Amino acid sequence: MANQKGGVAKTTSVASLGAAFAEHGKRVLLVDLDAQACLTFSLGVDPDEVETSINEVLLGKVDAAEARVACEDGVDLIPSMIELAGAEAQLLPRPGREYVLRTALEPLTGDYDVILIDCSPSLGVLTLNALTAAHGLVIPMPCEMLSHRGVGQLLDTVADVQRILNRDLEVLGILPTMYDGRSNHAQAVLADVGERYDLPVLSPPIPKTVRFAEAPAVGRSILTTARTSRGAKAYRDVAAALVKSL
Repeated sequence: MANQKGGVAKTTSVASLGAAFAEHGKRVLLVDLDAQACLTFSLGVDPDEVETSINEVLLGKVDAAEARVACEDGVDLIPSMIELAGAEAQLLPRPGREYVLRTALEPLTGDYDVILIDCSPSLGVLTLNALTAAHGLVIPMPCEMLSHRGVGQLLDTVADVQRILNRDLEVLGILPTMYDGRSNHAQAVLADVGERYDLPVLSPPIPKTVRFAEAPAVGRSILTTARTSRGAKAYRDVAAALVKSL
């Protein structure tokens, strides 16, 4: 789940889709690859109390299996912490630095049906690691015209990754988020985005609702805190469509 623009619902989408996949009976691992540790906090884990995180995994201090924690929504998590902000500088001089995450996660692939990676809002070494490790990319994008900015740059980076680092990487589609169906502007953006980038647009769009802001306060996803809400239903429908491609 990547988009170098912040505030596009990457973390919400990872947490919600992870819970939805778990409801489908899938074994799910979530990886928080953002030093802000919003996914970690959203799933009820205090980043300030994490002793072993993705930071130590990337630096080769522990195996990925040792960093896993079980969360309430039926998913496992490799948490993050603020120290991850320094990992990028430490990875830069390493040979094959783009493959570090892929190598670290390989021993876990037999344990899970789905591994979802929550990327930081940048196109740095950590995001390149995620794209090199992944089989599929989902690009969350709010239904606002300014959110188009940067998607082209991300797709240029993806093309480079596909050519040089990961030929198996597939763009699964754009996930429209924060959608207000009453807004003509949002409707116009939704109609335009797939044609503009020649990419699939995942359906249904994720509606704008305060329920998403409430869920992290109790360390759960919206699928638990507001099971019958429009937001929860939308993520379940998107997950059901994605399950077919797993």
